[in-house]
Amino acid sequence: MTREKEIYKVTLVGSAGNVALLTFKFIAGTLGHSSAMIADAVHSLSDFLTDIMVLVFVHISAKPQDESHDYGHGKFETIASFIIGLALMAAATGIIVAGGLKLVAWFGGEQLEAPGVLALWVALLSILVKEWLYRYTVRHGKNLDSQAMIANAWHHRSDALSSIGAAIGIGGAILLGNRWTVLDPLASIIVGFMLVKVSIDLLKTSIGELTEHSLPSDTEDEIMALIQSFPAVKQPHNLRTRNIGDRIAIEVHVRMDGNISLYEAHDQATNIERKLKQRFGKQTHVTIHMEPFKDSDEDIVVTT
Repeated sequence: MTREKEIYKVTLVGSAGNVALLTFKFIAGTLGHSSAMIADAVHSLSDFLTDIMVLVFVHISAKPQDESHDYGHGKFETIASFIIGLALMAAATGIIVAGGLKLVAWFGGEQLEAPGVLALWVALLSILVKEWLYRYTVRHGKNLDSQAMIANAWHHRSDALSSIGAAIGIGGAILLGNRWTVLDPLASIIVGFMLVKVSIDLLKTSIGELTEHSLPSDTEDEIMALIQSFPAVKQPHNLRTRNIGDRIAIEVHVRMDGNISLYEAHDQATNIERKLKQRFGKQTHVTIHMEPFKDSDEDIVVTT
C-alpha cells in the first residue's frame, strides 16, 4: 500500500469515528441540556472537517515535482497542519466564549439547567473512542512521517481531553445537585484552554516549516558526522537544511583534493548523497557543492 493510500485509510477510520461521535454528542447535549457536551460536539465536528482537509492536502502533496514546483508539493501537507491548528484555535475560542457567557449568567443569579445522565455516558464513550483514535493515528503518522497525520492525531487526543473535562463537569453537576450546575460550563472553559495549548503547539511547528526553519541541531550534527565519515572529504561547511513536508532538503559545501579528476569527485559526491538518502529517506533533496582542497587550506577555519 502506498503512503498516500495508507494515510487515506487511517484518516477515513478517524472520520467514521468523528461522524458517529459528533452525532451522539449533539443529541446527548441537546436532550441532556449540557453546554459542555455541545462544546465537545463542536470539537468533534472540527475534527471531521480537518479529516477532510487532510485527505485533500495529502493528495496534493503526493504529487511529484513539476515545472512549477521543483521541490515537489510537500509543503501542502504543512499547510494542512497549519490550517488544522487554526481550526482548533477557533473551536477552542468558541468553547471558551460560550462557557464564559454561561458562567457570567450564573454569577448574575441565573439558574443553569442540570445536565442529564445521557450526556455523561456519551462523554465517557467519547474518551475511549478518541483516545484509541489518537494512538492509532499518531502511530501511523510517525511511521509514515506525516506532520498532517500527527497534527490530526492530536486533534483526536484534544477531543479525548475535552471529553474528560466534560465528563467531570457533567458528572459533578449531576451528583452534587442544582447548586453545582456551574461545573458544566466551567468544565467547558477549562477544556477550551487545553485546546488552545494544543493548537499553539501545532501552529508553532507548521509555521517553523513554512518559514524554512532549520532542522534540529542534533540532526544537523548527524548530517555533518555522516559526511565527514568519507576520508576524501575535507572541511564540510555552509550546511543548510529544511523540511519540505514529509521529506528534508540538505545543501552543503565540501572540499576534496583538487588534483583528482572530475569523475572521481562526482563519484564521491554521489556516494555521500546515497548515504544521506539511506539515512533520511530516498526522497531527501541533497545538493553538494564541491570545492578544491590544497595543503595550504589545512588551517582554514570553516563554519557550518
